[in-house]
This record gives sequence, C-alpha cells and structure tokens, in this order.
Amino acid sequence: MTSSLLSPQQLLAVHQLLDRVADRQRQDFGHIVSDVKPDGSLITACDRWSDKMLVDGLAALAPGEFTLSEEGEKQCPSSSAFWVVDPLDGTTNFAAGIPYWAISVARFVDGQPTEAFLEVPSLRQRIVAIRGRGAWRNGKPIAVETRQSSGSACVSLCSRAIRVLQRRHQEPFPAKIRLLGVASLNMVSVAMGQTVAALEATPKIWDLAAAWLVLSELQCPVLWLDENPAVLTPGRDLSEVSYPVLVAASQAELNRLKPWGESLLLP
Repeated sequence: MTSSLLSPQQLLAVHQLLDRVADRQRQDFGHIVSDVKPDGSLITACDRWSDKMLVDGLAALAPGEFTLSEEGEKQCPSSSAFWVVDPLDGTTNFAAGIPYWAISVARFVDGQPTEAFLEVPSLRQRIVAIRGRGAWRNGKPIAVETRQSSGSACVSLCSRAIRVLQRRHQEPFPAKIRLLGVASLNMVSVAMGQTVAALEATPKIWDLAAAWLVLSELQCPVLWLDENPAVLTPGRDLSEVSYPVLVAASQAELNRLKPWGESLLLP
C-alpha cells in the first residue's frame, strides 16, 4: 500500500540527496561544455550526472516508486506514487555562466503532487512544500500574507510567451516584464511575492511539478490554458506534451492577465 506522504526518514534522505547534487552543480558551474539535444535545447554532463544521482537516490529511498525525468524516462507510469524530476532547470543559464538555475523534484500520489522540493544552488535556497501542510524556504514558513503585501509590479514571461506581445500589439502589456530563464522559478516567483503573475507557453511536466504544489499551498490561482497535468494518462510519452499555464498572485490578477494568456493558443 502506498503511503500518501513520505516518512521523516525519507524526507531527510531527499534533503541529503539534494545537498549532494547541489554541491556538485556549484562545483561544475563555470566549467561546463554543453551539447545540443534533438529539440534544440542544451544539455551538459552535469545534467546527466545529476539526473542519474537523483533517479538512483529516489529509487533507494522509495523502492517501487518510478521516477519520470527530463533526461531519463519520459513515459507516464501506471503506479499510484511516482516522482517527477528536472535535474537542472535552466541549463542555458547554467552553461552560459548565468548563476540562476534550479533542481526540481516532486512526488505524486494519485495524480497530484504531495511533496515538492525546489533547490536554487547558487543562492543556497531550498523551497519545500507538503500537501496540506504549507511551504517553507530554508526551513522557515512562507506566508500567504508575505506575497499579498509585496507590492510587486512584475510579470514573468518565458521566451516563447513573448509572442503574446505581438498578438496583442494594439495594447501595452499591463506590467513590467521579467524573463529569468527558469520555468520552475518563474512560477514560484509568484508564490514568493517577487512577481504578480507568470506566463509559461510550453512547460513540460518536470518544469512545473514542484512549482505547482508550492503555488497550491500558498493559494495562488492557476489557469491551465490547454491540457491539465492533473489528468495524466499511464503509458503516455510526455516528452513532447506541454502544459501552457498562467499563474497569479490573486484571482484579480489572473482575470486581468487571462486575455494575454489565452492569446498564446491563437494560431
């Protein structure tokens, strides 16, 4: 029988695993040669090492729970519990010497994320969320009130979401724009109060898995613009499946930006 949440010992093992991978990534940063994957995105030896370390480590601490990862197996498992991993979200930044990337790890049970871990190695920050219990940054609770009082006027776009500016060129975009180059952190920036919204045009399940739970625990409205990742089909190859999404700090912000998000899907 699958446990709905990890035990304290398993949680500790996840943290120790993230410590090891983050240390290696910090050591490799600035000394990396990248290759180009078939889809045109970059990959480094550090991506591959990190992926193997995480996949093997998670298999050891949660036997029988499959791991879906960007650099490894991409077929949706049929088991009740499984993991979704992006070993290095923001490889382009990492390979270019831009010190902003993330390690994203999430555990799913019955189609929903139950535990999420987002590591930002360069900042030595770790964001953790547990379904029904809240979210923390470096062990300190993150409060909804912190986001609501932040006063941010920025919206995060991914590079492919820039096309909304052309499709609605008759209107000025209603916010300052930030392009940080890390899908998971773009979305989490909303929960942290750093931005008021984020629009992601082509995130894959491993880009959004951990951020999704952080947003949920901090009561940020989420609008899936096409497919909903809560409906995952066992056996489906997710390598080419995107989940366009608009996330916001409040329902009012979501409503204000919804027409911009919906324009992503226009031909």
